[in-house]
Amino acid sequence: MNAVEFILRGDHITLDALLKATGLAHSGGSAKGLIAAGDVLVDGQAETRRGRKLRAGQVVSVGPHHIQVVGP
Repeated sequence: MNAVEFILRGDHITLDALLKATGLAHSGGSAKGLIAAGDVLVDGQAETRRGRKLRAGQVVSVGPHHIQVVGP
């Protein structure tokens, strides 16, 4: 399992932007594909909205990778 923390600069980040910022997706199209396939979990639930706003305290999982979103 690969766990990392992502520090927000504002009050939220969209799901597709988080995937790109952490390197789990190399492009917007790649992020869109992962999300559409149901491979991305937010707080343990499959998420298919690439514009989903993520806030501090939420956990995003893609396979063995887990991203903890933390506040500034």
